[in-house]
Amino acid sequence: MVSAAPRARVPRRNSAACAADGTSGGAIGPVVERPAGSGGLHRSLGLRDLVVYGLLFIAPMAPVGVYGVLDAKSRGAVAAVYLVATVAMGFTALSYAQMVRAVPQAGSVFAYARAGLGEAAGFTAGWMAMLDYLLIPAVAYLFSGIALHALVPGVSRWLWTVLAVLVTTALNLTGVRTAAAVGFAVLALEVAVLAVFVAAALVALARHGATRPALSPLTAVGGFSFGAVLSAVSVAVLSYLGFDAIASFVEEAVGASAAVARAVLLCLFLAGALFTVQTYLAALLEPVSPQQLAVHPADQGTAFYDTVESAIGHWLHTLVAVSKAIGAAFAALAGQAAAGRLLFAMGRQGRLPRGLAAVDPASGVPRRALLLAALVTLTAAGWAAGRSDGLDQLTSVVNIGALTAFALLHASVIGWYTVKQHSRDRVRHLLLPVLGIAVIAAVVWRAGHTAQLVGALWLLAGLVVVAVQGAGPVGPRR
Repeated sequence: MVSAAPRARVPRRNSAACAADGTSGGAIGPVVERPAGSGGLHRSLGLRDLVVYGLLFIAPMAPVGVYGVLDAKSRGAVAAVYLVATVAMGFTALSYAQMVRAVPQAGSVFAYARAGLGEAAGFTAGWMAMLDYLLIPAVAYLFSGIALHALVPGVSRWLWTVLAVLVTTALNLTGVRTAAAVGFAVLALEVAVLAVFVAAALVALARHGATRPALSPLTAVGGFSFGAVLSAVSVAVLSYLGFDAIASFVEEAVGASAAVARAVLLCLFLAGALFTVQTYLAALLEPVSPQQLAVHPADQGTAFYDTVESAIGHWLHTLVAVSKAIGAAFAALAGQAAAGRLLFAMGRQGRLPRGLAAVDPASGVPRRALLLAALVTLTAAGWAAGRSDGLDQLTSVVNIGALTAFALLHASVIGWYTVKQHSRDRVRHLLLPVLGIAVIAAVVWRAGHTAQLVGALWLLAGLVVVAVQGAGPVGPRR
């Protein structure tokens, strides 16, 4: 059983903060507005646990699946793509770090947009983030099922997918400490496999030399094009989705908002460093030119694996595949946990059924919210596992929700600090959020038409719910 840590000292709120979350006054602390009898989330996650959740959701070897696409789009400057993408996503990480300090509540961008922009915007942000948080785990479960089926063909990918959902849901229901401990072990495995790849790649380079110029992963093959790099960045930023889930655990973090703010920034830049190193080495070993990959798009999905096999050996190909199969399931574990906290927070405010705000007194987790998240992801992943095009169907829509929520996050920084608090820090509270919105707009503009359509329909459905509920504060029952 996880025991609750002593509650941190809670600062007093000003009237703007009180109005933002619909309360009459008092304190805006890490644990607020609980429905009667629901209990509280247990404060037991340290900085390491928070970073583990974020890196699990992202996955240290996330570029493996999109490496070929990025190499072709950027003309070989794939490492430069991840450097630029890390900077681009840094704007979003900074906005999260600022808002989690101002509004240290579970629910992440839902709570931030409520405080900075009002009830209607808060619901819209949570609604759009829900699309991302519920479907990204489904994609990860499906990827795990596909990979495990390839390794053990005797078991269908549908059965592997369902098994992954059941195992990780059971871990999430036992409590955040248990899930974080198992997640840390899985993350350590993924990092170890990445370290093996780096070492083997360096040995291969020392023995046989590079197949491309040493600086080409930064400067491209056949001439650098900033436009080509930006086009690839629109895909690469999707590798980072998940670091924001850390903010959902602020009510369970030892050190509360300060620890979460540090974890968000640390997770993003650790991921950026890992992504840049592995793609740099893979590009040096790549036997196929980016121009050839562009002409043969069918080869792009397996480009990383093909490079590993040709330059190092089949044994590492298999090791990477096993790591990705297991890692995907536990990326879904972190995503499911974040989705449960989002549903919990929206239920606590009455924007979703209030029963979702119940916290299990033994484990300290929002059991009903987690089970609902598991049911949705199981349904989506199970449906997709039975279709030949299921993976494409899911991945085409998962990103629009997150990107729209990120744009509202940046707007929340402006609304809370510049408009409501009259901050004079124009760089952090106006310029950087505006740049962040511009980056998000560029990425959404380059998204596929199917993703844009589904995102628009989901947004329309959310606006209908807002109209039915009303835009005013709902709040929990007293």
